[in-house]
Amino acid sequence: MVYCAKCGAELNEEARFCSACGTSVKKTTSEEVSVASENLIKRVKEIIHEGNVTRIIIKDENDKLLLEIPATVGVIGVLFAPWLAALGTIAGIATNAKLIIIREE
Repeated sequence: MVYCAKCGAELNEEARFCSACGTSVKKTTSEEVSVASENLIKRVKEIIHEGNVTRIIIKDENDKLLLEIPATVGVIGVLFAPWLAALGTIAGIATNAKLIIIREE
């Protein structure tokens, strides 16, 4: 699946512009990873340190959206602390989580 880097809307594979917000579409790829709750914070930190991530979407085992982290938060460390607190709460609630990692090529 292809997602808009700005608004997160699902896009057609051949789309040049987002139908929801009009942003030019860059080639992105998404990867889905299942993570146990005790490894959630560690795995998200590892993903953000990789550097080519534009967005991280966290869903529970029923595909309910729990948290969406934009890439700009990973760049600015001070703003990342509230996201980590939210991840800790999610880790306490969900037994397993799905991480959808959106990368720009």
